[in-house]
Amino acid sequence: MTSSVSTAYSHLSHLECSREGTRGPRYDADVVQGTSQVGAPLLARYDLDAVAASVSPAEIATRAPDLWRYHELLPVRDPASVVTLGEGMTPLLPLPRHGERLGVPRLLMKDEGLVPTGAFKARGAAVGVSRAAELGVRGVAMPTNGNAGAAWASYAARAGIGALIAMPVDAPEITRRECVVAGAELYLVDGLIGDAGRLVGAAVGEREGYQDTSTLKEPYRIEGKKTMGLEIAEQLGWRFPDVLLYPTGGGVGIIAIAKAMRELKELGWVTGDLPRLVAVQATGCAPIVDAYDAGLDESTAPADAHTIAFGITVPKALGDFLVLDAVRSTGGTAIAVTDDELLAAQHQLARDEGTWICPEGGACFAAVGQLRESGWLDGSEEVVVLNTGTGLIYPDTVAVDVPTLPKDGAIPGPLR
Repeated sequence: MTSSVSTAYSHLSHLECSREGTRGPRYDADVVQGTSQVGAPLLARYDLDAVAASVSPAEIATRAPDLWRYHELLPVRDPASVVTLGEGMTPLLPLPRHGERLGVPRLLMKDEGLVPTGAFKARGAAVGVSRAAELGVRGVAMPTNGNAGAAWASYAARAGIGALIAMPVDAPEITRRECVVAGAELYLVDGLIGDAGRLVGAAVGEREGYQDTSTLKEPYRIEGKKTMGLEIAEQLGWRFPDVLLYPTGGGVGIIAIAKAMRELKELGWVTGDLPRLVAVQATGCAPIVDAYDAGLDESTAPADAHTIAFGITVPKALGDFLVLDAVRSTGGTAIAVTDDELLAAQHQLARDEGTWICPEGGACFAAVGQLRESGWLDGSEEVVVLNTGTGLIYPDTVAVDVPTLPKDGAIPGPLR
């Protein structure tokens, strides 16, 4: 439809079932929603004609360097409802030394380790909590592998609403501390994230005003993460890279980036093909890779999911079919690497470029090397790797075994 110029802060139109699409009913975006009538994630839809008529890339460039610069394409209706800690507009770093080592000289990294709470999860939390509070939610509840819970706890505190978090007992200890210091109600679960999710789902039913904000069980976390894709396009001068690798657990990030880039194409702000999207997993938990290799549209949970890259230990993602579609529709692929390989990549990148990334990001750099060796990458492509968090959250991935000197001792001469 054709829209007149509007000064609306958001051009959110409605919600749509990710399985039924336009064939299914429209869902009201101005009431609290979970999944669709068929149990699938709901996706936010916007009046893109109105967006195009009301703002341009040139105007966006004049705005504050945070994710809210794209507010017409975000779901928060009133700017007074925005809950922010300054998230967004993370650097897109060239990696010339590491790229040369891997045979991919046009290698770039989108570094999400610099956002509040230390991981990309802050984006989803900022938008999800803002919209939840705007709709009158009194508390958010979720299972987490660590980083998402820490982020949602922090933003819930910022918004003045409650947070109920359950995480596997093996989740990174620092993320527990982030939840506790923000005042969240935190429980550790002797199991995996799916086990934590079942406990949270039961608890929400007994708490008035609480919303289950589990991965893709509410529609707005994906909108916050979508801004990674918007930023990458803007940082490249409103164009897409050739290839984009993403560490994939619940899959929201890769789904969100694909959504962002399709919206940019429909707006006419970017032309050309979408980047080939690569879902990266660890061999100890690789349901998306297994489904991709088997030509299936959905995944099956592995029997014994485990990897040191704890953020991608998701045996069965609610949006697995969306991840697989994003990969296949862009000519991408799915690949798994071992824990030893991802840790080696994490360490090598720090030596080459001075940046300590999370093990999930390390998985992507290991994958770049393997894709180059196999010929899937020919070395001419502009390749963007998403590092989803800082290595500081995972201190145990780096062992420190160095000499201790007596105070009257001497530092040895240079090693030869």
